[in-house]
Amino acid sequence: MSRIQRFAANARGRDLAVGDIHGHFQRLERCLGQIGFDARCDRLFSVGDLVDRGPESERALEWLDQPWFHAVQGNHEALAVSHVSGGRLDPELYRAAGGGWFLDLEPADQQRYAERFAAMPVALEIKTTLGLVGILHADCPFPEWAELTRQCQSGLDVAVQEFCQWSRRRLQQEDSRPVAGLRALVVGHTPLRKVSVLGNVWHIDTAGWASGHFSVLDLATLSLLSATPGE
Repeated sequence: MSRIQRFAANARGRDLAVGDIHGHFQRLERCLGQIGFDARCDRLFSVGDLVDRGPESERALEWLDQPWFHAVQGNHEALAVSHVSGGRLDPELYRAAGGGWFLDLEPADQQRYAERFAAMPVALEIKTTLGLVGILHADCPFPEWAELTRQCQSGLDVAVQEFCQWSRRRLQQEDSRPVAGLRALVVGHTPLRKVSVLGNVWHIDTAGWASGHFSVLDLATLSLLSATPGE
């Protein structure tokens, strides 16, 4: 199964990207209303982590069924998959990270979510008029996007997937080397007070799921659309 999903340029509307949602879909809906999102022609791309921490994690499947919404698998979706598949996972640590809603589901419901999360791509690639934009949850482990896409198509190594979903190295080291082959790479995973750009990598998780606000990035113009924080 390929772990990358590719999209042609949107000729009808806008292509937008948003940071981690973490079970706060109503808050995101208000944000989208403020920026005039039109589901008839616009598309919304997510850096993953749709679930855990917030009160509406169970709506994740509803959103994944929307034709205008596309998301990569974040580390929190990966945790749910690991729990159901018998991977090494401390249930108490998972609960502390916000996974209590999932642990408290009936096994059949856990299976339903895990199957859908397992089918999520690790990477997205979107064409724009000014070049390719990639989306991962955390970071790209290779200096060239082509190497990651090759692995996504031929069989993704576990260590590579974990880097894509967990790494904070770029931010920690303030690494401004660009990812070759992309106009921009858009990621989340690390909550920040404001959007940070290192090289051509945009870190857009501004904790809309907590006390901050969602930052939405227009992929064609690489301009930020801001929304007012609030409940």
